[in-house]
Amino acid sequence: MRVVSAAEMRELDRLAIEDYGISGIVLMENAGLKVVEVTRQMLGDVRGKVISVFAGKGNNGGDGFVVARHLFNMGGRVKVFLLAKTTEIAGDAGVNLRIWEKMGQPVYAVGQGDQLDHLRSFLAGSDLIIDAIFGTGFKGLAGQPAAGVIQAINDSGKPVVAVDIPSGLEADSGLVEGPCVQATQTVTFGLLKLGLVQQPGAGYVGRLHVADISIPSFLLKAEYLKRHLLTREVVSNWLAPRPAGFHKGDCGRVLVVAGSPGMTGAACLAAEGAARAGAGLVTLAVPAELQKLVAGKLTEIMTVALPATSGQTISRNALDDILALAERADVVALGPGITTHPETAAMVRELLPALRTSCVLDADGLNCLVDHPDIFQHTLVPLVLTPHPGEMGRLTGKTTAGVQKQRLSVAEQAARTWGAVVLLKGAATIVAAPGGTVYINSTGNPGMATGGSGDVLTGIIAGLLGQGLGALEAAAAGAYLHGLAGDYAARQKGYRGLLAGDILTCLPEALKETEENFPGGQM
Repeated sequence: MRVVSAAEMRELDRLAIEDYGISGIVLMENAGLKVVEVTRQMLGDVRGKVISVFAGKGNNGGDGFVVARHLFNMGGRVKVFLLAKTTEIAGDAGVNLRIWEKMGQPVYAVGQGDQLDHLRSFLAGSDLIIDAIFGTGFKGLAGQPAAGVIQAINDSGKPVVAVDIPSGLEADSGLVEGPCVQATQTVTFGLLKLGLVQQPGAGYVGRLHVADISIPSFLLKAEYLKRHLLTREVVSNWLAPRPAGFHKGDCGRVLVVAGSPGMTGAACLAAEGAARAGAGLVTLAVPAELQKLVAGKLTEIMTVALPATSGQTISRNALDDILALAERADVVALGPGITTHPETAAMVRELLPALRTSCVLDADGLNCLVDHPDIFQHTLVPLVLTPHPGEMGRLTGKTTAGVQKQRLSVAEQAARTWGAVVLLKGAATIVAAPGGTVYINSTGNPGMATGGSGDVLTGIIAGLLGQGLGALEAAAAGAYLHGLAGDYAARQKGYRGLLAGDILTCLPEALKETEENFPGGQM
C-alpha cells in the first residue's frame, strides 16, 4: 500500500475535486460516514450513548461535524466542542457546521481554566470521544486551549476515534513534539499518511483503518507516489516459487566476510541468517586464527581462513583472497564484527570499488568508511547499506537524535547521494532506493533491540540477494521477514528475553507463512 505525505494527499484531493468533479463536500461526507462506521463497531447501538466530538477550525473539524450529525440522527447523545470561533469556520467545514446549528444543536466553545475542569467532568460520563481537532497540516506544538483539551481527552480513559490522524501528530514525520491524542482507533482517508506508520507517531494511532472516500482508485496508485508500506502480500510476490529441479547452486552462493576476536558471534549469526533465508551455499571468511572456532560452531556453513593482522583482524593482505572468493559468489556480506583496525579499514576501502559482486555492507564495514562515504559512489555493483541511526549519523555528519528526528528524509537523501539502497534500522525500518522508491516496514518489536539482531538481518538480505532478488527487494523483504521472525519469537519468549538466535530460529516460520498465504508462494 502506498504511503503519502500531507502535500501528496492534498494533491489527490484537489485532483478528485477539480479534474473529476467530486466536490469537497462529498469527500467530507464520505469521510465522516467512514468514521461513523468504526464508531458503531465500537459502541454497537449508539442510542443513548454519550459521544463527545472535538472539532478544530479546518476540514478535519468539518469531518467531525458530519460524524456528529449522523450519530445524533442514530440516537446518540452528541455534544460538539469547538476549539475556534464559529465565525472562523469556512468552506465545506462551515457548511457542515451550519447544518448542525440549523438542526438546533449547540456548539460549545472550549477555553481554559474552569472550562477545562468542567470538560473533564463531562468526559468522565462520555462513552466515546471523536478527535477532529487537528488534521494533516499540523506541525510543532499544540497551543492552548488545544493542549489542555488533548490532555483532558487522554486523562479521561475513554475510547477515542481519531479522524484522519491523532491531533498533535505530524503527518509527514511521525514526530510528537507535545501533547498528542492517544487514539484507540484511527480512521485515515484515501491512503496511509507517513506519520501514522513511523515512530513515535505509530504508537498513538491504535487500530488503523484506511477508508475509501471515493477518490478514483487509479489516482491512489499513481506511479509518482513512491513510498510504500511493507506488507505480507508485497513480500510474497517477490518470493518466486522454486522449481522442483533446483539444486543448491541455483539457490545462491553467499560469501560473508566478518569477525574478529570476541566478535565471532556476529560472523556466525550473519552466515546463519543467509542460510536460513534460503541461500544454497554460504561461506564464512574470518581471520585465520578464528577459523577453527567458527567451524566448530557452524555445521551447515563452509569456512575460510583469511590473512590477519597482529590483532587477528582481517588484514589488508586479505584483499586478493576476498576478491577471488567473491568471484565464485553471487553476493558478499561485509562488516559484522570486523572492527575498524587501520589495516582492516584500508582493506574495506580498497575492496568496495574492486568488487564485481553485489554487496551488503553493515556494522564495522560502514564504520570503516565514516570519513570516506564517497567510496559508495565509486562502487560498481548493487550495494545495500544497513546502518543503525548511530552509524548513519557518523556517515552523514549528523547526531543520532538528528537522524531519528528525520529518518525518512535522511534515508532518502543518503540513497540518492550514495547511489545505493539504504536500509535505516529501527522501529519502522526504512528502505530507500536511489530512484526515490521507499518501503517502510510494518513488522518488528522492541525485543529485537538486542545484540546480534542486525547481523542476522545482514545475512537475510544477502541470502535473498543471492537467490536473485534485486537490491531494493532483497533489503525490503529482508527487513519484513526479520521483523516477522522477531514477532514470532516475542510471542514465545516475550520482549526482555528475546535473543538474536531466537530470530534465526523463527525465520523459517516467517518465510513459510509469507510464502503460503498469498499467490506467488509455493511450499
